[in-house]
Amino acid sequence: MQKLNLFPNKKLEVTLLRMAHELIEKYGNFSHTVIIGLQPRGVYFSQRMCKVLCDLLPEVNIPYGELDVTFFRDDFRRRPAPLQANQTRIDFLIEGKNVILIDDVLYTGRTIRAAMDAMLAYGRPKSVDLMVLVDRVHNRELPVEASIVGISVDTIQSQKVSVELQESGGGDEVFLLNSEA
Repeated sequence: MQKLNLFPNKKLEVTLLRMAHELIEKYGNFSHTVIIGLQPRGVYFSQRMCKVLCDLLPEVNIPYGELDVTFFRDDFRRRPAPLQANQTRIDFLIEGKNVILIDDVLYTGRTIRAAMDAMLAYGRPKSVDLMVLVDRVHNRELPVEASIVGISVDTIQSQKVSVELQESGGGDEVFLLNSEA
């Protein structure tokens, strides 16, 4: 297995700061704005982004939630083993709010489609912006696009992206993994 580090030499820190500044530029004081991290792996990235935002704007309180989309996916019955659901933790309504939906990797777009369906249980948002750390550009099955992206990578289907943030017990590394032929 070959591994390519997508964020060498403190590039991850710089990228997270850039992304946080993009959010600040767009949302200002974050009034009428919420952040929702997608279970399971998007929550680690969303927790990190919230920490970066809190460090930059200590006086601002941004409502934060975590959304599980397991049973909203169109492929959850097609897997060899039953999927294990995670917990949804959203203690606010999103009706009329700007939602920043955060996931670690954008691949086929199916998770994002499921998230859009699942979010409706909490109201109809005014807007939804998708933020992802890694956008796997050429494997989309649905017309989904992230508005804030850490890095875009051209991948083939056999490649994997592994995001190992400290919040998940990793070492703040993001790898593109190639299977050896």
